[in-house]
Amino acid sequence: MEEIMERKLQERAVLVGLNADCFTKAQTATDETLEELEALLETAGGFCTGKILQNRHTPDSHSFIGEGKAQEVKMLVEVTESTMVVFDNELSPGNIRALEEIIGVTVLDRSALILDIFAQRAKTKEGRLQVELAQYQYLLPRLSGMGKSLSRQGGGIGTRGPGETKLESDRRHIRERINRLKDELEQVRQVRSVQRERRMKNSVPVVAIVGYTNVGKSTLLNQLTDAGIPANNRLFDTLDTTSRQLTVSDNLDVILSDTVGFIAKLPHHLVDAFRATLEELEYADLLLHVIDASDPNREEHIEVVDRLIAKLAKPGTQVLRCYNKADLVEATDIPIGEDVVRISAKHGYGTTELLAAIERTLGPTRHHVVVTLPYAMGGMLETLHNNAQVLSTDYTGEGIVVETVVDEILYGRLKQYITKEV
Repeated sequence: MEEIMERKLQERAVLVGLNADCFTKAQTATDETLEELEALLETAGGFCTGKILQNRHTPDSHSFIGEGKAQEVKMLVEVTESTMVVFDNELSPGNIRALEEIIGVTVLDRSALILDIFAQRAKTKEGRLQVELAQYQYLLPRLSGMGKSLSRQGGGIGTRGPGETKLESDRRHIRERINRLKDELEQVRQVRSVQRERRMKNSVPVVAIVGYTNVGKSTLLNQLTDAGIPANNRLFDTLDTTSRQLTVSDNLDVILSDTVGFIAKLPHHLVDAFRATLEELEYADLLLHVIDASDPNREEHIEVVDRLIAKLAKPGTQVLRCYNKADLVEATDIPIGEDVVRISAKHGYGTTELLAAIERTLGPTRHHVVVTLPYAMGGMLETLHNNAQVLSTDYTGEGIVVETVVDEILYGRLKQYITKEV
């Protein structure tokens, strides 16, 4: 009974997708993408009352799915007493206006739904700034075309964040707000840059955790570092980057960073707005690509993440594939390779092998040594402080004894002064 009452209070939505011959794989809707859309709707606090998948050669220029199919959607909305329709495809402002006139309820597309979830999830000032910027950038070109979606007031799906204001009244005000948000995010980026330079100065490598949404990235960060961040079984639970120091071995410390999850058809406004966060990938020395080994669509999801890695990470960045939830599948279902690790972030299985793989990947470029520098080479001590990780310094009769972790270049320059390799 309680569940029935809760569903009556929820937004009730019919989900619609178009599979058109002219669409790319990323643009089209399928049974699988509609299932994911349902999960997104539930994450936003809604309830799916029905699904319709339309097949056409090309989308209808006016109503996207065609007048007849739109009328069919209207009938389903009325029968199920639904309050909105959510499309799995991206709609133009004209499409939205036409569909709302035919169906008689609010029409959203996949991008608007994801933006709504991000508006709920953002907790830090940076996260809220990024979400607000993405929402304004999404809404600005749609102001003249979106009727019911923008005129509704309240806290329903699609109206959170700036959607609650009268956006259609002043384009100039919105553009000014977008520019102010960009300026504030640029300041965030500069702070990150200073922090990054400090890390580089201390010669601490950065390992970024990436992956499809809800594959266990935050759970892995908690398992490795006791970060204590929430790790729930829901989409986009993490928006704000969390970084922790991780001791991989006696010779290697790294900064481990969690990142926002990726998803198929991720709105480009979100990628742009979250660039201040996602640029962590650009400076990472290693990427841990976390994969849900039990996911029936894992190969498609791996492709999505690989495409975004290629777009956001610096060329040549090494990637370790971590097949999470490996305890839920047969061993033969997971590939074998130098750059593949099987783990269970929840139970801690495979973390020792993961740490060994991180050290194997990053270790060869780093050397933990003790050097004895002649006092005449005091300038080299400053070089070490600026470009390496200095663990201890001792002034003795023989010279300046420094325990340090250095890269290949400094290792070569200091080779004759090395008294011990740790």
